[in-house]
Amino acid sequence: MTKDLPLATVSAIQKASERLKGVALHTPLIKNQNLSDAYECNVYLKREDLQIVRSYKIRGAYNLISSFSSNALTKGVVCASAGNHAQGVAFSCQKLKIRGAIFMPNTTPKQKITQVKMFGKEYVEVILTGDTFDDAYAESIAYCKANDMLFVPPFDHPLIIEGQGTVGLEILEDLNEPIDYLFLAIGGGGLAAGISSYFHELSPKTRIIGVEPLGAPSMKKSLEENKVITLDSIDKFVDGAAVKRVGDLNFAICKETLSDVLLIPEGKVCSTIIKLYNEEAIVVEPAGALSIAALDDYKEKIKGKNIVCIVSGSNNDLGRTEEIKERSLFFEGLKHYFIITFPQRAGALRQFLDEVLGPNDDITHFQYTKKNSKEDGPALVGIELKHKDDYAKLMLRMKQHNFKYTEVNKDINLFNFLI
Repeated sequence: MTKDLPLATVSAIQKASERLKGVALHTPLIKNQNLSDAYECNVYLKREDLQIVRSYKIRGAYNLISSFSSNALTKGVVCASAGNHAQGVAFSCQKLKIRGAIFMPNTTPKQKITQVKMFGKEYVEVILTGDTFDDAYAESIAYCKANDMLFVPPFDHPLIIEGQGTVGLEILEDLNEPIDYLFLAIGGGGLAAGISSYFHELSPKTRIIGVEPLGAPSMKKSLEENKVITLDSIDKFVDGAAVKRVGDLNFAICKETLSDVLLIPEGKVCSTIIKLYNEEAIVVEPAGALSIAALDDYKEKIKGKNIVCIVSGSNNDLGRTEEIKERSLFFEGLKHYFIITFPQRAGALRQFLDEVLGPNDDITHFQYTKKNSKEDGPALVGIELKHKDDYAKLMLRMKQHNFKYTEVNKDINLFNFLI
């Protein structure tokens, strides 16, 4: 360990790796040719989405839980999680035959709740509470104290960090070439702290780039303030990486070891999810797409370099498919919603279709009800474009033909109400 830095030591991470044998998979590190060609470099994907619980979280959870004495485990363990940590804890409880109480936000995708119950079997109880991870966390702490159980934090604990650091150990074992850049998602910071600690000692020239969703920039803001801060609100869409507050220990490590932290819009994450599915047959959750979505921000810097992106998880709910598609279309500038005031006369809609709508524009949503005898009335219209540049032409034709409208996409309250 470097003097004065609270890094996870190489030896501790190596011990965690031994402890995890037969529990966590040594996931593959695979060169992706399409991404390599697109960015003119060598892009390797560390496939933690193929882990036994479909994310790296099993590493930290089992490393910590298995370190407790048998006597200490008699009353069981408690955790709070938006999904992936919960699955790691559930699997560990079933493996070690101990009781677990798992607190999850009410907003957790059903697929993750089902997976937790599947991995934990009869050993775990799932308790849904609050709307965010932080709400669930507060409830879990109170429950843990009331029942004298052991708490398993999702990221802010040395043994959790050391367990997550085994991802870095495997990367350096599997790739003999020097790694120039490594991109990884940041939620609470456990993965970033563990991997950057290991690389700080054994691959110090590698630049570690953390990636957060734009709507939950807890590490970015903390680094800017040079202290851990708690965000007032977050966008919970990238649920595997959306927390209001990063871990104290994680922050202390990351501020010394990360080269940069990037913020990626949720819509771009969605576009990356769709692209990975369509072009690579890789199914990822939003947090799992963050590292790849960030490559555009470093496109010039990574040319000719060796790049590793950690695909952190694949616990996605099919029920979110339409939202993912919709957010992607918004981000790409291909989907627009308007409240359009139509004259209440026969032929008004036909005029709009013939004279305003472009030949490649498609109406995907139309809602209108005549409720009174006023001379005009509003309709909610969703329009999908074939090309982003068609938007300016559409707006020009709306003005030329004197259609009054409100752009829902540009009004955050209307947009959130609709989407």
